[in-house]
Amino acid sequence: MFIPKASRIATFSYLFKEGVCVVKKDTVSQTHPHIEGPSNLEVMMLMKSLESRGFIRVTFSWQYNYCYLTEEGIEYLREYLGLPAEIVPSTHKKAVSRPEGRDREEDRMGGDRPPAFRGGDREYRGREGGGGGGFGRGGGL
Repeated sequence: MFIPKASRIATFSYLFKEGVCVVKKDTVSQTHPHIEGPSNLEVMMLMKSLESRGFIRVTFSWQYNYCYLTEEGIEYLREYLGLPAEIVPSTHKKAVSRPEGRDREEDRMGGDRPPAFRGGDREYRGREGGGGGGFGRGGGL
């Protein structure tokens, strides 16, 4: 299938930027929902071509192809698009570290009220007059 160079570059740029691409198995759709320019059929055929060369890994589920870029695919697209080695797909970037702990509810609200629930089952079952200290109708030890 002949695919215009502009559509090929738009698809490859999107795939390299995101690191993944979702393609619905729909050959009549005129546009791809995430990529401007190529039709859904063109994107599907490009992903099929990249998969046959081992540049992406495809998982198919519920009429959608989930295409994941491999290390070989990153190198190929970097060379094809003329990108420097410092640029990596979003899926390969390190996530920003999260703070150590979250503020507690009473610290944020500034209140001095006791927690809504404290003690767990032991406090609940250890009440006075609770019967035989167990479940059911009492009895037991």
